[in-house]
Amino acid sequence: MEQRYCVYILASRSRRIYVGVTRDLLRRVLEHKCGAVEGFTSRYRIDRLVHFEQTGYLQAAVAREKELKGWRRDKKLALIEASNPTWEDLSREWYDCTRTAPADSSLRSECGCAMKCSVRRRGAALADS
Repeated sequence: MEQRYCVYILASRSRRIYVGVTRDLLRRVLEHKCGAVEGFTSRYRIDRLVHFEQTGYLQAAVAREKELKGWRRDKKLALIEASNPTWEDLSREWYDCTRTAPADSSLRSECGCAMKCSVRRRGAALADS
């Protein structure tokens, strides 16, 4: 099976953006949605997938991530809006999630957040492509 790497852009509702790279987009987006990793994306609730690109080569993915991170904000916005003009969350149908309150450790997802999630087939198909 060929390995796939993804360069992705996440956004908050206020359109603060983050560029990243991963070999498991489904898992990584879920981690961002859950706030599982402390830092910029959890602090500013950057959890909406607005753009992603796939490649079969790690070096190409890392180079593209560095290229995008070097771009001015207006160029990144133009890239997003060329394929996703309404800034829809491209992962909105990938997960069946319900928040739990209070956080019950028996209901934590794999990423450790207080959500009970399962991946829908559409997202699973992305992982297999």
